[in-house]
Amino acid sequence: MDWLKAVELLRSTRERGVLVTVATVRGHAPREAGAKMVVGAERTWGTVGGGNLEAVAVERARALLAEDAARPELLSLALSDKAPYQHGVQCCGGDVTVLLEPLPVAPAVGIFGVGHVGLELARILARRDLDLHLVDSRPEQLTPERLAVLDDAQARVHVHHVPVLPELVLAELPPGAHVLIMTHDHAEDAALCDAALRTPQLGSIGLIGSAGKWARFRAKLAAEGHTPEDIARIRTPIGLPGLAGKDPSTIAVSVAAALIQTFEAEHAPARASREVRS
Repeated sequence: MDWLKAVELLRSTRERGVLVTVATVRGHAPREAGAKMVVGAERTWGTVGGGNLEAVAVERARALLAEDAARPELLSLALSDKAPYQHGVQCCGGDVTVLLEPLPVAPAVGIFGVGHVGLELARILARRDLDLHLVDSRPEQLTPERLAVLDDAQARVHVHHVPVLPELVLAELPPGAHVLIMTHDHAEDAALCDAALRTPQLGSIGLIGSAGKWARFRAKLAAEGHTPEDIARIRTPIGLPGLAGKDPSTIAVSVAAALIQTFEAEHAPARASREVRS
């Protein structure tokens, strides 16, 4: 399997990895500049030359995975019998620098309800590297013509038309997926809130609506056996507090901005831990 297919495999299985590229070569080396390999937690694909060079690169790549590193870094090695080595002598005589680029798992977002706000939100989020799941019980909301605005999406867009029990899609979402509930039907919203609270692997849960709607939902969820701590997992209203406009584009921008803040907050503990160690 070549490196590009390996990157695709890691993306599809939602596994982290590191792309290792021979950046520069001076003198003799087993591979030319541009040679690539992919390092996963347990497997590797391709080669940057074998021997001590490759072993050290793989070792450092897996250290980056263990640290949940996000920034690329350069690693330089001399291929000489006089140079320090850890995994056997490699005396080609040259000097090699490799670039290690972490390949993170893309965030996943499920938008339940692709109405005016849902579609505007999908258009914004589709510009980002994420897995975007669009769920609606109405077939007319998910036609190719209506979703054509997403044709140039960077995100991977997954369309789910579920005419009955759209909440079943929740169990199909990747672990950590962020859920936004904004359907055309308050009864459908209520069922989704209940099901989302019974789906422990989800990330954040957001519900669009007024304070009155949430008061009714909160009472209903409590009557269905959810604890106050469980119910507090649902965020409503969604979006940035300072943006109060009600047109779909303003709501969508507000919700997308708040969600991006959530993405960044998820990585903040790992960054803080690295800074403390350094």
